[in-house]
Amino acid sequence: MKAILLRAGMAAIILIASSALQLALADAPWVQWAEVLHKGAVMKRLLIFTALLTVCLSVDVFARRESLTPEQKARLQTVDRVALEAIALTDQGQADASALQELIRRRMGELGYTVVDPAQPHDVLLKVKCEQRKIWEGTAASGGDADLPDSPLRAWKGPACQLTYLLDGKSTQWRKEVRTEFSDAIKAAADAKAPDPGAYALEKLRARLEDYDFPVLLAEDWGQDERLLKLLREPKTPAPSKVRIIHSLGEMFSANAAADLQAALKDQDSEVPKAAAIALGNIGRQDSIEALVEMLKTGRTDHKVAAAKALGKVGALHGNVAIIPPLLEALQTEDLVLKTEVVWALGQLPDRRAYEPLAALQRSMRNMRTSDRHSQEGKLWDAVSYSLKQLDGFDQIN
Repeated sequence: MKAILLRAGMAAIILIASSALQLALADAPWVQWAEVLHKGAVMKRLLIFTALLTVCLSVDVFARRESLTPEQKARLQTVDRVALEAIALTDQGQADASALQELIRRRMGELGYTVVDPAQPHDVLLKVKCEQRKIWEGTAASGGDADLPDSPLRAWKGPACQLTYLLDGKSTQWRKEVRTEFSDAIKAAADAKAPDPGAYALEKLRARLEDYDFPVLLAEDWGQDERLLKLLREPKTPAPSKVRIIHSLGEMFSANAAADLQAALKDQDSEVPKAAAIALGNIGRQDSIEALVEMLKTGRTDHKVAAAKALGKVGALHGNVAIIPPLLEALQTEDLVLKTEVVWALGQLPDRRAYEPLAALQRSMRNMRTSDRHSQEGKLWDAVSYSLKQLDGFDQIN
């Protein structure tokens, strides 16, 4: 409501300022315009209205929240004590949230956070609300953030848990939502022969929170890569959680994670090495090229795809042409997915050695049906065309 009133006030000020200017001009003939300016009447009015408008615009409201300041980001990096406010709601009203609170305390403890009551000293306030029928509590009544991972959905009215945190009592842009597979708790409970739809929905939401790595996402948002690395090194950490942690480290561009990610390239799980390669590409450290080249040469096909993508990023970032020979060697593969990724990588760092192999590949594809851009052949054609244009576009190539 405060944001709406301020918006209305600002609109009124702008309208008044415009009207005042029109009246000033109407009262003074154009031939006397110099005299009006001399007296400064119009300028004084404009200055007053501009000052009022500036004051209104400077008010910090939720509808117009600025990004975190460097000081606030530095504070988030030191977050340790997390106050918890968790509630559970059903069609019958507020339900017992003790099981939900215990789950969150335990999950946050996996990363070493201390969870306290809101009345105790704390660094941030974590708010979790689980409902049988979700009530929207998004960032605004209009606008879009549905493209963000796990963001709340305005259209979802079924069981959901909404998670966010407050810094200095102010909401932040970090908002996540977990949902059940069903949107109608009453029907789902009846199908499962569960007597209480509300309790059934809350139990399913608790199960979702058990699998959802919200503590990792919070540590990522707070810039605490050391906590993530500690959990990554823990032998008992399951592979899916490792993948989530590695993805977060890559999104954080964590240079501290380079050694651990290079070690993860040799993990026995099939998904962990792929995630590690992509993260190393995002981080862009030049000392990861050797390990990525090794994966490109000896890894499984899907691992080679990730290594090629990463090499294209790291090589282009540093202008390191050492990536060209192994990529050209990998270009000989019969696997179209791998070939496509290698072609994209070659286009990231123009080198004359890649031109003829790519041109030959394009010539060999001219009789191929490429009308379907979603087919793998179509994707390869697009990659070849792009990379050749990149090579042609540089006046000087290595």
